[in-house]
Amino acid sequence: MSAFNNSEVQLFLLIGIPGLEHAHIWISIPICLIYLVAIMGNSTILLIIKTEPSLHEPMYYFLALLAISDLGLSFSSLPTMLRIFLFNSMGISPNACFAQEFFIHGFTVMESSVLLVMSLDRFLAIHNPLRYSSLLTSRRVAKMGLTIAIRSILLVLPFPFTLRRLKYCQKNLLSHSYCLHQDTMKLACSDNRINVIYGFFVALCTMLDLALIFLSYMLILKTVLSIASLAERLRALNTCVSHMCAVLTFYVPIITLAAMHRFARHKSPLVIILIADIFLLLPPLMNPIVYCAKTQQIREKVLGKLFNICRR
Repeated sequence: MSAFNNSEVQLFLLIGIPGLEHAHIWISIPICLIYLVAIMGNSTILLIIKTEPSLHEPMYYFLALLAISDLGLSFSSLPTMLRIFLFNSMGISPNACFAQEFFIHGFTVMESSVLLVMSLDRFLAIHNPLRYSSLLTSRRVAKMGLTIAIRSILLVLPFPFTLRRLKYCQKNLLSHSYCLHQDTMKLACSDNRINVIYGFFVALCTMLDLALIFLSYMLILKTVLSIASLAERLRALNTCVSHMCAVLTFYVPIITLAAMHRFARHKSPLVIILIADIFLLLPPLMNPIVYCAKTQQIREKVLGKLFNICRR
């Protein structure tokens, strides 16, 4: 028996794309490009917001938090994804697996929380624009950011400890290219009811964020419909487009994956793996692109930086 919790399993096996193992090296090319664009895009947004005093406003502070959570998701999954597709190395130690799932779930909760406060930001900006600056001061934004960080850590902190107490006897094949709590706990040969209950609680917290985001948009819609001018209505709604795209790219893969696990009788492993990869790859890739395209201030600053670099 190994020293690891009296378990025989000393190595978990991750999975790439079933049936396409021979093409993993080619699949790694677009995956590397996605990671590169995502990391560069979110880093650029952080740099622009930090260096431009005109962007030191609540909306852009929240955007910076979104970029941080996207970078966290990218760096959390990057090591195992590249090992699998570049070097065909599937093994990961239990402790490394537990650490990875802590960071992936932590930054997932953080992104969900940031999207929630961004919906609140949009509601306040549209519903009460004259008091917007006085309601969302820099001090309050900093407190909200600190609350988001603490919430993200505390919610997922039990995950690695509850997984570590389980025994893993024979099964060691995971279902994705990275470690997730719900995937790892299924390999245990001991009682995992605590993991199931607490994992369900964390999932409910994430779904509560989505419900509150939906409520925020109902209130935004109510406020917009009370505006007399059609042009002003469209202008108000246009300020929400980037955030709505971020919400959709984040929650649609999560909900689709959960629905397939719960309701699909004949689940295709390939489809589930692809959706799970999209869940981690798409938001960090699309968020900086969408916000640069739809937010004039960000777009102008990014283009200005690029123009200055080209002139040198």
